[in-house]
Amino acid sequence: MEGSPVLVHRGREPYQASFDAMRAYTDARTAATPDQLWIVEHPPVYTLGLAADPSHVLDPHGIPVIQTDRGGEVTYHGPGQVVIYLLMDLKRRQRDARLFAREFVWNIEQSVVETLAAYNLAGERRAGAPGIYIADGDWRGAKIAALGLKIRGNGCTYHGVSLNVSMDLAPFGWINPCGYAGLATVDMQTLGVTAALDGVQQALARQLIDRLKG
Repeated sequence: MEGSPVLVHRGREPYQASFDAMRAYTDARTAATPDQLWIVEHPPVYTLGLAADPSHVLDPHGIPVIQTDRGGEVTYHGPGQVVIYLLMDLKRRQRDARLFAREFVWNIEQSVVETLAAYNLAGERRAGAPGIYIADGDWRGAKIAALGLKIRGNGCTYHGVSLNVSMDLAPFGWINPCGYAGLATVDMQTLGVTAALDGVQQALARQLIDRLKG
């Protein structure tokens, strides 16, 4: 069995630089290339998944809009948000990577749920809507974490998960988040949790490593 993914801290980095680096790393992979988790924070950017309808960007207010090759619709990344990219070879864990992909997504989502629970926040899944949503209180149903992946035919993955910690939430109102008009988006700060970004980065990374190690 393979060991734990290697954690790489990339700091604050423009989205395009991360996107290019993820593809380059995946292009160059061999059977011996280590799996990695990249922790990054992005300047404001909207990203479009492969099936995204550009009309869901209602008014970008000058924020860059970048087409990507991940799944999903439009989302927003910005300062105060934990972003972790998962550069993994799923075939190391199961011969048929397609069968493992559903479990892979479940483990990523569960890592977010457990991270939120450590801060006394209740998160839940929604059928047919990837990501994590607030399960109770005044913000019940609001989205706090987004998930978008690219899984190549050879079982190698990139892109990943984002968790809203302490953000300017206004840019979420300038799109239909994940293609849903009027979907409320929230962060941990709005829910009453004061937490340092690097602390939440480490907490989510630990959860992911524990669940994804071979």
